Amino acid sequence: MTRYSEDYTFDGRTLWLTFFHRPLHAMADSFAAAGFRITAISEPPPADDTPEELLPPGMEGRSAFMCFLFFVLEAV
Repeated sequence: MTRYSEDYTFDGRTLWLTFFHRPLHAMADSFAAAGFRITAISEPPPADDTPEELLPPGMEGRSAFMCFLFFVLEAV
């Protein structure tokens, strides 16, 4: 796992955000070890009504949000 922090400016306010990166295989291995299997993975886009000034720089034209993966799990 890699942890890092960066500052971003949203609507004139600077915020310090901390991110945790885990390899996808590490997540899948953890779910399997806990007795689950992955049935779906999604990376949602920002909501259509999100004001542009609230998005981090570089989000223009992206179809997926940069930080979130959602897993649907099924107990095995």
